[in-house]
Amino acid sequence: MVGEDFENRCASLLEELGLARRDEIISVVPLTGGVASDIAKIETENGDYCVKFALEKLRVKEEWHAPVHRNAAEYAWLEVASEMALGYFPKLFGRSTVENGFVMEFVSGDDVFVWKDALMDRGPVEGEAGTVARLLAGVHQRSARAGFDRRAFDNAADFSALRLEPYLRFVGGIHTGVADTLNEMADDLFAAQTVLVHGDVSPKNILFRDGAPVLLDAECATMGCASFDVAFCLNHLLLKGVHTPEHARPYLSEVSDFVSTYLKAVDWEDVAALSRRIAHLLPMLMLARVDGKSPVEYLDEAQRARVRAFSLHIIAHPEDTLDGLFSRLTKAITS
Repeated sequence: MVGEDFENRCASLLEELGLARRDEIISVVPLTGGVASDIAKIETENGDYCVKFALEKLRVKEEWHAPVHRNAAEYAWLEVASEMALGYFPKLFGRSTVENGFVMEFVSGDDVFVWKDALMDRGPVEGEAGTVARLLAGVHQRSARAGFDRRAFDNAADFSALRLEPYLRFVGGIHTGVADTLNEMADDLFAAQTVLVHGDVSPKNILFRDGAPVLLDAECATMGCASFDVAFCLNHLLLKGVHTPEHARPYLSEVSDFVSTYLKAVDWEDVAALSRRIAHLLPMLMLARVDGKSPVEYLDEAQRARVRAFSLHIIAHPEDTLDGLFSRLTKAITS
C-alpha cells in the first residue's frame, strides 16, 4: 500500500516540473529492489513516469547514512550517458532541488530485461558483459578528456559515505589483519580524480533494451578511479559463479570478455597500472559483499565462508596482474 506522504511527494515533484497535475495522476506504484532510494512508477493521463528520491538512511541491517543531494550527481551522470547512447537511455524530464528527486522515462517493453534477473535465470550465455564494458569504457574515456565539465561530479565525500566506508573501511574493522590494506585502498580511491565513476555497476542496475545496456542508479557518481567501476561489476559476475557452480566457467569467460573489451579502450592512463589496481581491489570488494554493510543475498553460508577465505588470502598475498588474479580465482571458484 502506498503511503499518503509518498503519494504527495510524487505529486509535488510532477507538479513542480510541469509534467502533471495532481488530478491527472492515475496511480503510484512503488518499485522494489533498491536500498538507497524510494522509486515509483507513476501513471498519469499524460503518460507513465519513473520517479526517484534519495534516502538519507539506507535500508540495510547496519547503520548507513548518506546525503540526499547525491541525487543531483546521479541525474548528471545519466545526462552524460544519455548523450552517448541516444535512444537507449531513458528520457530525462527534470530534477527538483526542493524534493531531492527526479523524473525519467519508465523503461518497459517486451525487449527490456534486468541483467541480474537474466543471469540468475539462465546464466551468462548471451555475452552481455562485453557490451556493458564498451559503454562503461566510453563514459570513462570521454570524462578523461580535456574540456569535460566536472563541476557536477565533485562528490568524493558522498562516494566515501556510499562506497569507501561501507565496503572497505567497515570491513577493515571486522578483518583487522587486512585493515591497513583496505584503508590504504580507500584513501587512494578517495584521492583519485581521473574519470567519471558510476559507483554501482551491478547487474541489478543494468537494463537491456533492444540488446543495448541501460545503466541506472548512479547515486555514487564522482570523479574517481576507473578501477572501481570495473572491479565492482566483475565482482558481481564472479560471485554469481560461486552461487551457481554449473555456470562458474561461463561466468569466468564473461569476466575475461569484459576485461579485454574494456582495456582495449583505455587511452587515458597506463593499462598495466590500471590493471594492477583492479587486481588489488577486486578481492577486497568480494570480501565486502560477504562482510560489508551490503552483503549479496544469494550466497549461502558455505559459499560466504568460501568467498571470505579466498578473498582474505588474496588480499594478504595480492596479484599485480589480472591474468595472475584470474588464474587464482578460477582455481578457487571451480575447485
